[in-house]
This record gives sequence, structure tokens and C-alpha cells, in this order.
Amino acid sequence: MNSQLQQASSNVRSAIRSATQGLVGREQLAELIILAAVAQEHLLVIGPPGTAKSAVVRRVAQTMGGRYFEYLLGRFTEPSELFGPVDLRKLREGTVETDTTGMLPEAEIAFLDEVFLGSTAILNTLLGILNERRFRRGHTQLHCPLRVCIGAANHLPSDESLSAFGDRFLLHVFVEAAADHQLEAMLEGGWQAELSPAAPGISLADLDLLANAAKDVDMSEIRPVLAQAIRQLRGAGIALSDRRIVRSQRLIAAAAVLAGRARADASDLWPLLYALPTQEIQQHAREVLREQLAVCANGVLASAVETAAVQPMSRVGRLLENAQSALAAEADRPGIEALLREIDANFSAENMPDELAASREKLAARLAEPA
Repeated sequence: MNSQLQQASSNVRSAIRSATQGLVGREQLAELIILAAVAQEHLLVIGPPGTAKSAVVRRVAQTMGGRYFEYLLGRFTEPSELFGPVDLRKLREGTVETDTTGMLPEAEIAFLDEVFLGSTAILNTLLGILNERRFRRGHTQLHCPLRVCIGAANHLPSDESLSAFGDRFLLHVFVEAAADHQLEAMLEGGWQAELSPAAPGISLADLDLLANAAKDVDMSEIRPVLAQAIRQLRGAGIALSDRRIVRSQRLIAAAAVLAGRARADASDLWPLLYALPTQEIQQHAREVLREQLAVCANGVLASAVETAAVQPMSRVGRLLENAQSALAAEADRPGIEALLREIDANFSAENMPDELAASREKLAARLAEPA
């Protein structure tokens, strides 16, 4: 992989750290937004109110730059509130055209909260933007520069037509309130996050560079692995549509590029889990594909992989990053001791990756120094 791609991938990791600073437990969501943008797909995030869904999306958008559009939909939201009003000057001339200035059709990053509350007219127009990057309304037809759209809702809809719309978001991620053991960190981090906006870390040019590279990824090695995983899921009663199976390759290719490779391999299978529609099905699939997920890893998207796989190898990226941070920041002894315990709980000396073993040795040496 050339130096430009390596730099873009490094910028992504910095952007994720900046976007999630203080937002405890939300690294996974930030990473999946980036994955979706590189794959040129869209993401649906489901979770109860007050779980920082909007905060993460806004901060990731800040790190990317570009034109951002956000809207909270309601039962009475009018199409003009998202797509722009009818151009009255053109209307007087007998032409129905939409003034899209500053509206969703011109956005490069979009966030639609309570997306399932949109009317039929809104959702039908959104389908064209999401699927084809085309806006059509009256005489207005234009190409949309949208890189990624994030839809959010408190729960998945039971209505079949709305579920079909939700299926247009290839990635589904489920977030929950912070666990009890994270409360102190959440309180401290949330206070700091409100005081410090996310710093720009990645440009749209970086995203486009990575997205174009993803189109050229060699998928020959991963396809048999993906096909076998689909067979196992079907055997367990988990079915994916042909469209989602084919498009999941875009997520896998994007994961490979972000990991610094031009060839996808078995370690890149993990995005398939997020292409499954419900939290229950994702959990079931995690058990069905346990062996395949055991080899998955990605240094840039470590939290997303770790949540998908829940396996030792998936934790390597996070443990390495934490070790490097501890060594660079002169971490206190309890912090180093806790990190060493976590490393040793996941790996024996025989199966520990070389890079992690080297960092562990440095941490142990730091701990042995006189206080």
C-alpha cells in the first residue's frame, strides 16, 4: 500500500480518537461510520434516547469536514424541510424545481434522527438518494455528493414497509446505555467532551482516496471464506438477501484497506456481522461464526472488531494502542498493572503476537523501575 493510503489510514485512526474523546464506549460507532463512508454504504444506529448517538455522529462529522446536514424527523415533517423548498421564481415560469441550497441533496455527510418517522413521500425520495445518489423531485434531478448517511432510531420498526426501508442501510449497529463499571469514566469524559470540540483529523479527500482503493481490493482469498460463512448462517436459520450478501463485500474491502492491505483475507470477515438486521440475530451469528471471527483483527477499527468477535485476536489493536499510550504518557503503576493483567488474560507467552509481546516487555520494565 502506498504512502498516501497509509497516511490516510493513520488520519482515520487519529480522527476516531478525537471524535470519541470523552464518549465512553462509543468508539465502535465512530469506527463503523468511517467504515461505512469508505465502503460508500450507509449505517443505521439503534439505541434508547440519551446514549450519545447524535453526539458521536456530530463529532465524527466535525473530524471529516465537508458539508453536513442533520435533521430530526417527525410525523409532520414536510419534504421541503429536508430537500428544500420549491423555487418560486421558476414556478412562476411554469417549472417545478427545488432549491436544494444547504439541504440534504447537497450534503456530503448526513444524519437523520428518528428516520422511520418520515412520511412515505420523504422515504421514497430518500431511497433514490441512498441507493443511487440521485435526487429527483419535479423537474429537479441532480447527483448527490453524499459519502455516508447515518440514520438513527430508538428501535427497529415492526411495520414491514419501514423494515424494507431500514434494509437500505447495510450496516446496523446497536448501542446501549453505559454499564455500571463505566459510570465514573463516562461522567469525567462527558464533562470534558462538552468543553472540547472534535478536531479535524481526516479530510473528504482521504475518504475518497480510501474508497477508491477499496474498489480495487483483491477479494479472491476472502470469497470462499465469506461463502462458507453464509452457508453456516443459513444452516443456523439466519438468512441474508442476495443483495446484502453481495454488498457486504464492500464492507470487507473497506476493512482491508483501512487495515493497510490491498488484499482481503480471513481477518476481514467481521463486517458481515454488522450486515445482519437485528441485535438478536447478530448475537446468534457471533456464536455460529465463532471460529471464523477468532482470527479477525484491525488496528484502525479495533473496537468494532472486538465487539463483533469477542475473541482474543480482536483485542490486539486496542491492547497495542493502550500499551503505546501508557508508555508515551508515563501512566501510573495501577494503570500499567491493569493493562498487563488484561494482556496476560488474553494471551499466553506462546500465542502472543510479536508486536504485543514487545510492548508488554516494555510495560513490565517500566513497572520494575523504582517508584
